[in-house]
Amino acid sequence: MSSPKRTTIYDVAREAGVAASTVSRAFSNPRRVNATTREHVLEIAERLGYRPNPLATALQSGRTATIAMLVPDITNPHFFGTIHGAERRASAAGITFILSYTEESADNERSQIERLARSVDGFVLAASRMSDGTTVELAREHNLVLVNREVEGLPSAVVDNGPGSWQIVEHLASLGHRSLVYLSGPHQSWLAGERWRALRAGAEQRGMTAARLGPFPPRVVGGGAAADAALVSGATAVVAHNDLLAIGILRRFAERGVRVPQEISVVGYDDIFGADFCVPALTTLAGPHEEAGRAAVELLLRRGSPSAAETAPRRVTLSSHLVIRDSTGPAPR
Repeated sequence: MSSPKRTTIYDVAREAGVAASTVSRAFSNPRRVNATTREHVLEIAERLGYRPNPLATALQSGRTATIAMLVPDITNPHFFGTIHGAERRASAAGITFILSYTEESADNERSQIERLARSVDGFVLAASRMSDGTTVELAREHNLVLVNREVEGLPSAVVDNGPGSWQIVEHLASLGHRSLVYLSGPHQSWLAGERWRALRAGAEQRGMTAARLGPFPPRVVGGGAAADAALVSGATAVVAHNDLLAIGILRRFAERGVRVPQEISVVGYDDIFGADFCVPALTTLAGPHEEAGRAAVELLLRRGSPSAAETAPRRVTLSSHLVIRDSTGPAPR
């Protein structure tokens, strides 16, 4: 038994009494079709069960119905939630989602944007490593939205680490710590700078001393050198740039026989999967990273819609909170 014949654009055109090109424009570029004619075409198409080919519509409209998300390190669990949230929002909108990673390189990030520009309608840049100037320059030609990065004039979705970093300082001060050291991530990281500024301001407010060391690779492998530097600093509390670095620090302390938290406390950022599995379980700053991914794609979709572009928010800010576990304790006497 043969399958029913698929309704084509020519079937709709013949039934509606218009040219096939008019039917095509009614779907792909409705502003170029008289409103009455368009309503008539859509009514006929609905009755005949016609559905336009997405690829053909994209080619005719100049849009691809595809977006790309760029992340610095695809192996970092911190980005899993952001990626998941972005992909789900894109899927709900019927948008194809491309994921690429830039290996912590600003040059790679820029080259990938330029290479993919003709294939996608816009980019979500997660924790971008590019300079403000380069980002603004690219935004003049491409549709960009940032996640956990801010550049003046560009839309972004940010988990607010400022108040969260103050929570870290308050927690450590309540345990009697008078000194902390921030073991920083990559020097191109906007988050590293934001976290350090908030930690330093909070420490000054509490009469604590604070120092910044690094940069260190934001991975477990960077924990060895970071831990050794922390011990030399003499601080009683360590705040790592992210949880992967913090887990590497815990491992190095264990190798050297340094007891956590009896001799030194350790705090991370991001609350990645596994942060509560390490020994001791890691105190860390958590945030709604999946929601940040969803919000970024929503901003991108709104920017691509002429009717919504003027009212689209420029910045979405999400709150973070401290998750207290076993890696922090009273300051040693």
